[in-house]
Amino acid sequence: MALKEMFDEQYVADLGQALRDVWPAFDAGALAARVLDDAWEGRELMDRMRHITSVLAGLLPADYRTALDILRRAAPALSHYGFQNILFSDYVAAHGLEDWDVSIPALEQFTQMISAEFAVRPFIVRDQARMMAQMLVWARHDSADVRRLASEGCRPRLPWGIRLPALQADPSPILPILDILKSDESDSVRRSVANNLNDIAKDNPHVVLDVLHRWQAAADTNVDWIVKHALRTLLKDGHPGALELLGYSSPEIAVHNLSVEPSSIPMGGEITFSFDVESLAAEPQELMIDFVLHLARARGRRTPKVFKLSTRTLDLGETIHVSKTFSFEPVTTRKYYPGEHLIEPQINGVTYGAIAFAVTP
Repeated sequence: MALKEMFDEQYVADLGQALRDVWPAFDAGALAARVLDDAWEGRELMDRMRHITSVLAGLLPADYRTALDILRRAAPALSHYGFQNILFSDYVAAHGLEDWDVSIPALEQFTQMISAEFAVRPFIVRDQARMMAQMLVWARHDSADVRRLASEGCRPRLPWGIRLPALQADPSPILPILDILKSDESDSVRRSVANNLNDIAKDNPHVVLDVLHRWQAAADTNVDWIVKHALRTLLKDGHPGALELLGYSSPEIAVHNLSVEPSSIPMGGEITFSFDVESLAAEPQELMIDFVLHLARARGRRTPKVFKLSTRTLDLGETIHVSKTFSFEPVTTRKYYPGEHLIEPQINGVTYGAIAFAVTP
């Protein structure tokens, strides 16, 4: 099922009924007719959400506080739904920026049905100091959903969300929130902390490394997981400071017998590449073994993408064989083009040669 199908006729009907139950004047028939219009089938996921929000604005009272009160009272009847309920917080983002006194408690309520991480971002853009102060309060909330919002909502590069350029330039207002949440009892909160740090690392790697150096001293198992997950982009980039933080030094190795078979495949086929790694060190060494796939793009260019392989301890004089099969079946996360591609081993951030293969139309 396509994601957009989550917003279906049944949800629209249930939404109309929930609103009419708390406000008998609500026209549920008009909601269905206006939402499920001639353009409905062509709308994608977020377009459907915003379309419903827009229709609601025309059917609810013009006074924002009155309309929001109706939505807050109707929302619990739809708690058995998931992502669809994001439209409640979207209504706040679209219409409540001038009335923080009622909008902020509403977001606190709605995020406990489905995260309001997108809806808080216009408030951060409008008044960053005020909203980040609120996020700091939420970081100590009894609800894990609200605590997660404190981190997820201020991620500088949240996927699908608007960018927060001021926090990209200076992430310091985020750090006190993450410091509170780093040892949170909730997995989802800690994951959000790691994702936030990973976002920050793309613009300010030195900030993240400083924070994680400080956190490592706490000797906390949960923090250890955050450290590894927060550094994932820097590790793929072979950032020396990130590698050093996890105990990966400059490798003393030789890479032999790099090969790829077959040398040419049709689009949708697969290649198998392999290589040997020989230790040249006088003592065991920790290795993070990755590979860089230099993907052919349109007009003859290539772009590199790093993929994880494994982590290994290589003993004195030891040689290991590494092999991987990679498919060029179509995927939703990237587009493949015909042309010459390259495979390049990357170990502790250092690359070792490259070998070419062709993908034909």
